[in-house]
Formats: sequence, structure tokens, C-alpha cells
Amino acid sequence: MPSSPANKAFLQALRALPYFDFEREAAALASRHGHGTLDFLEALITEKLLPKDEACRLWATAIGHAYVDVLASVITEEAVEKIPQAIAQKVKAIGLYLIDGTLTVAMARPDDEEMVRRLRQIVQVPVSPVFGLPCEIENAIAIQYSTEQTLAEILGEAERSGPSLGGSPEGMDAFAESESLVRVLDTLIHFALRERATDIHVEPAETQSRVRFRVDGNLREVLTFSRKLHRALISRLKIISDLNIAEHRFPQDGRFSLAIGTSKAHFRLSCIPSIHGEKAVIRILASSDKRSMLTLDGMLISQSILQPFRRLVQNPNGILFVTGPTGSGKTTTLYAALHELNDPKLNITTIEDPVEIQLGGVTQSQINPHIDLKFPTMLRALLRQDPDVILIGEIRDLETAKVATEAALTGHLVLATLHTNTAPQAIVRLVEIGVAPYMVAPSVIGVLAQRLAARICEKCKEAYTPSRDVLLRYFQEEGLTDVPFYRGRGCPHCRGTGYHGRVAFHELVLVTDEMRQLISEGRSAQEITRAAARVGYRPLRYDGLKKVLLGLTTIEEIEQNTSFEWAS
Repeated sequence: MPSSPANKAFLQALRALPYFDFEREAAALASRHGHGTLDFLEALITEKLLPKDEACRLWATAIGHAYVDVLASVITEEAVEKIPQAIAQKVKAIGLYLIDGTLTVAMARPDDEEMVRRLRQIVQVPVSPVFGLPCEIENAIAIQYSTEQTLAEILGEAERSGPSLGGSPEGMDAFAESESLVRVLDTLIHFALRERATDIHVEPAETQSRVRFRVDGNLREVLTFSRKLHRALISRLKIISDLNIAEHRFPQDGRFSLAIGTSKAHFRLSCIPSIHGEKAVIRILASSDKRSMLTLDGMLISQSILQPFRRLVQNPNGILFVTGPTGSGKTTTLYAALHELNDPKLNITTIEDPVEIQLGGVTQSQINPHIDLKFPTMLRALLRQDPDVILIGEIRDLETAKVATEAALTGHLVLATLHTNTAPQAIVRLVEIGVAPYMVAPSVIGVLAQRLAARICEKCKEAYTPSRDVLLRYFQEEGLTDVPFYRGRGCPHCRGTGYHGRVAFHELVLVTDEMRQLISEGRSAQEITRAAARVGYRPLRYDGLKKVLLGLTTIEEIEQNTSFEWAS
């Protein structure tokens, strides 16, 4: 507990807040947790009496230390390795980063000088203590210290404590409720978060099961485990996703959340039957209040695309599509655009499934198919809410598409996603699903297609010269022999892959009067593509290869994520 002066300083800071009823709110908490304790601080946050960052800054100021949001902070492996896991768990402390030989450590009690002195002796370098919320430090420790080895050990322990291979299916389903299975799943998810995975694949085979992570767009096998545990692990996933554990013949989809610090991380589960049992894929959806808000300037969008895209976003009406496969960053791009538009003078509303990013000043709604609250129902209701800008998470059917085009034609700016391979195809897709060409032509103002490529690891980046055949194949011109190309050698930071993180590349179609005429006449995507090319349209691969020349990604990644056809 901080010293008495610190207690008083924190409580005085609370009293000074104009919007916090100290006498009423604090008295109720103090009766349960005591004034000026860490439990009191966490209760302020969990009961939403104060925003987390503000409460923590007040506390940190009172005890004379800086505050760091641990789960949103940069945490380096070398810093984590300085403090043994057992000690980190015991004293609630985790190394964040090493700068100029000084280790910055997030601690629940940075004002405990004796504890800081002992940490200094253990790590053998100067220590700079900062305050971190205890529950977030605990989660950060669980995530940062998880490894393939610890996961394998926990799976082994679960296998030994679980039913025998000859146990009944009912016994395995009952085992899914056990503490050991809970620990297995928590460790699996913590490890996936540490590895920056977007998807977790749990797959049965004839003699064993395996776990694979999709990291930077590529699948990587993490470990194999005994088939004894497979059914119990799938049942555990179904239980927390509110699915039917007795149903193994049909596909099932669900969602679940896990507490990470004071917020929740969200996951989407898909189970399908296979010849060796059920396969599960867990899509990791970013925690809504942890996901950083990218700006259009920070997304490394080529200027030739960024400038006209910005002009489209400023339009007072029309539909602007962002297209691409699942997981290509469409929602991130749309929210970066909303972030620029966000202004008290505008009424901005969204309809999503689910809401993945929270943006202040924007009314965000989530559909719920279980009560028949679908996109068209919500969209019609929003049109009676005097909107200026509407974001539609995905146009999936004719009814939603029709209402969206009507909204665009009646003076609203509509931002939406659509699943097509290229930008010109999005325009044709609206006609194909049943929207009349005479409505599509005047309503669509532009389409941005997007892909993500793995980014070259900055820790092991090296220059090389590709062969002349490769240069001529991809760049179709001489004169690039002196331009350096880059690739990742492979290092511990990128787990030997040569890639760490991802970079987006794009193509943009600006709908012109000529294209509107073609749309009205029901012309093909190829004809629309040729018309777009006459006013500057370049295909995805063109922008991808620009990112290669900038040293952001590799030719192999562009080859993997784009087709070889060029606009004619």
C-alpha cells in the first residue's frame, strides 16, 4: 500500500474531479476495499466509475511514478527474459524494454523501494520502475512467458489427469469442464496472442492432433498433441461459445470472450466435422478498447491512392466500398477514414458484426441474428436517425445492398465492405446480386481493394539482387539492376520466417461518367476495368511491387497475394 501522503494525494485528486461524486461513489467502494488501496483503484475501473487511464494516472502521480498501459505497451523479449517467471508472478512485475542499459519494469508496487532494490540485484542492470495495473501485469506475464514448451507441458499434464483413451465420449465432455482443460485453453490463447496470431487451427489427424497459428498471413505448425485430448478441447471451446457439445455431425459457429486485464479479448469459433473428428478454427478479434486506431497517414498507403481516396471520403453522399478477403484489414481502413471524418458537426453511425473497434463520438450498433436484428433492419432504422455518414460492416444480401444504394442516393455517405477479388468487380457484384444498374451507376463513387503482405523483419533485413529473369518478369523494364531489393534472413525476433508484421497494398477505382454509362448498360467487369485504367487505375500487383521497391515486403509475398493478370 502506498504511504499515507500518497493515499491522501490520490483521494484529494478524486475529490477534485468535477464529474466524480466522491462522497457517494468512493464511500461505497471503501466499505468493501478500503480507501487508497490497489483493490479500491481496480474497483473504480471495473465498476466504470472512472476511465482506466485517468484513474491509473491519478494513482501513479500520487505514488510518484509514471503509469504505463502494460497490455498496450511495447514489450521486448530481452526485457521479459531479464526477470525469471516465478519472480515476476510473485512480485507482479514484468520487464518492458531496455534502453541505454536501463530496464523499464512495470510493477504493481513501484513505490516499494526494497522490492525495486532486489529486482536490481536479480537483473544486474539499473531498473526504472513504472506503475502498471496489477490484473494487466498478471495477464501480460501469462502472455509473454508462454512458449511452445510450456503449452506442451500443460497439454501433457492434462492428458495424464484426464480420462483414459478408452474413456466414454461423455467422460471426455465432462473432462472439458475441468480446471486442467481451462488452463490448456487459456495457455493456448495466451501463446497465440504472444505470437501475434490471427487464427488458431485445432485439427484432428488419424493418430494425433495438431495446432497451427496463422501469423503474418502464413500458417505455422506450433505443436502436436495426443488425440486423447482432442474431443475434450473441442467440447471446451463449444461450452464457452454456447454451442451444442452433443452435435458433431454439422458445422457450428459461435463467439466467446476472455478477460484480458480490465477489458475482454473477443474470439470467433468455427467447428466442422472431418473424417478424424471435428476441426476448430478460432479467429482472434482484437480487444475493442486495446486495438490501436491507425490513421490513413500511418497505413503506408501510396500517395497516388491516398489523395484521391481522401477526396472520396469527403464526399457528402454516395457509396464507397473497401473490398478484399477476410482478414485483409478492410475494417481498419474504414475506421481510419472515419477517424478523419469524426467531427461533432457530423452524425456518424455504424452497423457491424461484431463491433471490433470503439471510436468516441460515433454511434456504433451490432447486429444480432438470434433476435432477427439484421443489417437491413438496423440500416432502415438508422436512416430515421438523421445520419450524415453510415458505415456498414458488410453488404451480404440484396436487401442490404438496396437500402444502402437508396441511402447513398438520398444524400448520405455510405462506407461499406464487400467480398470481391478486384475493385472493378465490386461494381458488377452489386448488379449480380440484384440491384438495378440505374441505381448502382449514380450511387457508387469509388472502390478500394486491399490486401495484406507480410512485412520484412527489420531485425534481419538484408539487401540482395534478384536474377534478371525475375526483374523482367515482374517489372517489364530494364534499369532496375542497381535498385536494392530486400528480404529477411530469419532471426529469433521473427521466429526464423524473415517476416514480422504486415503491410497493405491497394488498388483504387474512381467512378467516372464513362463508367456510370457502362454500368447503366450492364457492361462486364473487363470493360469497366479498361475504362478505369484510362483515368489512372492500376491493379493490386502494381502497388504491391512499389512496396517491394520500397523494401517493405518481398516479391514472393506479392506473388502469393495477387494474380498475374494486368489491366489491359
